Amino acid sequence: MSKPSVVISGVGSCIPSRVVKNEHFLETEFYQENGERFADPNDVIIRKFEKITGIRERRYAEPGQKASDLGAIAAKKALANSNVDAEDLDYIIFAHNFGDMQKDNNRIDMMPSLAARVKGHLGINNPATSCYDIIFGCPGWVQGAIQATQMIRCGDAKHVMVIGGETLSQTVDPHDRDSMIFADGAGATIFSASEDSNGGYIAQCSRTDASEELCYLAMGPSYNASLNDHGGSYIKMKGRKIYEYALTNVADAIKCAIERAGLGLDDISKILIHQANEKMDEAILHKLFKLYGVMGDSKQLMPMTIQTLGNSSVATIPTMLDLILKGELEGHELNPGDNIIFASVGAGMHINAMVYQMP
Repeated sequence: MSKPSVVISGVGSCIPSRVVKNEHFLETEFYQENGERFADPNDVIIRKFEKITGIRERRYAEPGQKASDLGAIAAKKALANSNVDAEDLDYIIFAHNFGDMQKDNNRIDMMPSLAARVKGHLGINNPATSCYDIIFGCPGWVQGAIQATQMIRCGDAKHVMVIGGETLSQTVDPHDRDSMIFADGAGATIFSASEDSNGGYIAQCSRTDASEELCYLAMGPSYNASLNDHGGSYIKMKGRKIYEYALTNVADAIKCAIERAGLGLDDISKILIHQANEKMDEAILHKLFKLYGVMGDSKQLMPMTIQTLGNSSVATIPTMLDLILKGELEGHELNPGDNIIFASVGAGMHINAMVYQMP
């Protein structure tokens, strides 16, 4: 018996309406890891930050909005964009890293699971709609897509919703200049079995490096010692180490997925890569071109949203896919037969890449 094709049957996203421009941080007190203030004034720090990351502004959730709230909004839009009844979902998978958090209290809340909370938001009564969360760093949504595909191909499911959502603004150290990278948002995608052999999932490649790379992204105390009396813990990253790791390994994972698909780089129409850092993503694409011995156009091959949406972790790829499919990302479109790649790198350190053909 042949395995069914696995296609994307619905997409939706929740891009918060609250726009936070770089100027918002002009009065912030930024500290170094050693607890000392930076010698440069904030306008210089912000100018250098924008030049490296490409970020001009980002989106934050409204006060009181949690990751599961954003995820539920994206999920409702994905269902409306599909022909799938919510009661027919076999699984809801929610990829995140910090659960639901309250404003001014970054204690992580993951019980019950965010996927179950979304099921509650959607009012699904079917007990066979199973729900679970994935903690896989920024590549969580891609890993959820891989798992959804595997469940459908083995006959365990027909419709699986995969959500990626975060409210990173609630877990950043406000005195760490890296806090300007992170943003909030959610994206939801429904993967469905299809008897049509045209299009759908083709191949994937994943890896985890957990030796010295393990804590390149981890939780830690604030750089402002006065905040640590409250026992808070915040996102901390070793930026240079992450850049070097990503540049060394992500292009190889993408090439691995392309080769497993039996394709070449010239067969790929778009690479939807996690929006972590504009310069880093461009460097990854140039490394990929080098691996294939070609001179490519990264701007056409690699859509970017980081300039205005920031790094919303697991939400960046499904949000970008939604924007493209709805014609809302200028200069980019997807057509039947296009081979695209979803690729991401993040805490773990994890990397994954998935090849998908538009039906």
